[in-house]
Amino acid sequence: MTAVAAGLRPRRSVLWNVAWRTLYRVMRILDPLVRSWVANRLPGLDGVVEIRVPGRRTGRERRALLTLLGHDGNWYLGHPNGIAQWQRNAEAAGWLEVDPPAAHGPRFRPARLLAGPERDAVIGATPVQQPFPANLLYRLSLRHVAAVGVYHRLEPIAL
Repeated sequence: MTAVAAGLRPRRSVLWNVAWRTLYRVMRILDPLVRSWVANRLPGLDGVVEIRVPGRRTGRERRALLTLLGHDGNWYLGHPNGIAQWQRNAEAAGWLEVDPPAAHGPRFRPARLLAGPERDAVIGATPVQQPFPANLLYRLSLRHVAAVGVYHRLEPIAL
């Protein structure tokens, strides 16, 4: 359930802004370990995929590990603390690749979700689909995520 659905007003939080920024800095340090865990298909990181997108300035391939969210038959990716660099790159390129690929193929067009029921539903589904301990952080920061989180629906692109 989202903050909006629960009757809570979305509210940006300085504390959660700092907490999410710190968490993502720690994740950069742990990136090689997490990549190894995902590559070896060890339990606990179900739903984590690697995305590839060209950098908007250099054109060089950029990679990120993210949790692929599912809701009402669609796939979504997002960031809980405002727009991330991978999102800016994907929007500029008009596509991103997901590995492992889906039944529709590896390439998708990111469609940014605007405020409304679809975005609220995806934010509500996020804590349930995130691996531990991220699921707890999403639950605790739901009002902040509802206020500033940026999410995209992935629309398949035929190659």
